[in-house]
Amino acid sequence: MFHLKVGDAAPDFTSVNEKNETISLSDYKGKKLVIYFYPKDDTPGCTAQACSLRDGYPMFQSKGYEILGVSPDAPKKHVKFIEKYSLPFSLLADETHAVAESYGVWGQKKFMGRTYDGIHRTTFVIDENGTIEQIIEKVDTAGHTEQLIG
Repeated sequence: MFHLKVGDAAPDFTSVNEKNETISLSDYKGKKLVIYFYPKDDTPGCTAQACSLRDGYPMFQSKGYEILGVSPDAPKKHVKFIEKYSLPFSLLADETHAVAESYGVWGQKKFMGRTYDGIHRTTFVIDENGTIEQIIEKVDTAGHTEQLIG
């Protein structure tokens, strides 16, 4: 499943965000980007992760980083999640899993004896030139900002 490594070019993508605007990696050319993949809006772990990044957002911005979340949820669900938790960044609706697949984070998971396909929670830090600087596979949802900046 996982194939990208630090130093690789980040895969380009095009998807829609919560406002149904088309977003591509090329929109972030010249900027640093934290792109985090998470399973589902408004679940305990995903909420803790989003809120950690929300709380650290001013620090990320001061260091020149944009943040983009990606999950299989629909734009309408993202709007509710953003409004409920006052998230200051955009969320991509990856309903076809194309973005997750291109980053190698979509695959088989097991939970309570059940096997299913889903997103493996992973964060990528991409530099101004589109190169992967950092990959976090073991995400500390509540302390994710510290994991990235600390």
